Amino acid sequence: MNALKIPQYHELMWPALQATKELGGSATVHEMNERAMASAGISEEQQAVPHGEDGRMSEVAYRLHWARTHLKGIGALENSARGVWAVTDRGRSMSEQEMRTATKAWRDSFRERRLARRDSQAAGAGDAEEDGEAEGGWKDQLIARLLQLPPDGFERLAQRILREAGFVNVTVTGKSGDGGIDGAGTYRLSLVSFPVYFQCKRYKGTITPGAVRDFRGAMAGRGEKGLLITTGSFTRDAQAEAARDGAPPVELIDGDRLCDLLKEFRLGIEVRQRVEEDVTVNSGFFDEYQ
Repeated sequence: MNALKIPQYHELMWPALQATKELGGSATVHEMNERAMASAGISEEQQAVPHGEDGRMSEVAYRLHWARTHLKGIGALENSARGVWAVTDRGRSMSEQEMRTATKAWRDSFRERRLARRDSQAAGAGDAEEDGEAEGGWKDQLIARLLQLPPDGFERLAQRILREAGFVNVTVTGKSGDGGIDGAGTYRLSLVSFPVYFQCKRYKGTITPGAVRDFRGAMAGRGEKGLLITTGSFTRDAQAEAARDGAPPVELIDGDRLCDLLKEFRLGIEVRQRVEEDVTVNSGFFDEYQ
């Protein structure tokens, strides 16, 4: 397979469905993506290809997103509000050929509905669950705004996020950094607490295992827990390196999860509850980090 020729979403649907079955019938997006990419033989080079200019996710992750959307559309997968995907009764019994036939019928029906709603002002909100455009839209807008922040502003924003998440004594090292360490904080878990060091990468594109190893090296002799935060994405090998046995663990927050955290803590994000969430980015919030 050509290292840069990435399978189309419809070529990833069957690997994604099979991956979910192999994982016990349910999976997080990360688990499904990891297993599906391994099954489809996606190389490290292919994973490193970013989607779009901001690099919030890789191109293959973007296509797997569409694969899940279509699997949900044909009734083979369903997902919970907590982001867990599960195989339906129909999905368990569906053959690959049946999946292809059902996908074509669903796409034809989708196009007809979309054309019928083209002139409707509510089309964007109505299509959100089916085609994922609304979800991707606000996140792309948010990442674009974050990429405008200077490095020290992004570090202070990370400091705020960690405080909102329950960390205490969160400090940043300053513009010069500290050997690859951008800051540290203490996380309290019930009766125990432990220091966590973090590094921020306001970055377009994908992060490879080398960056994880470098960060772990910077932590050597200081602590056992690390947090790597980026506006981009991590390759599968980078994720494997972060969880490698015998090495200090490094937790990874990619651009997609970063957007979710900002939304959860309402940092620069306003959510108006309707039948569906109406998410907008408050660009002015980030001025103090400029």
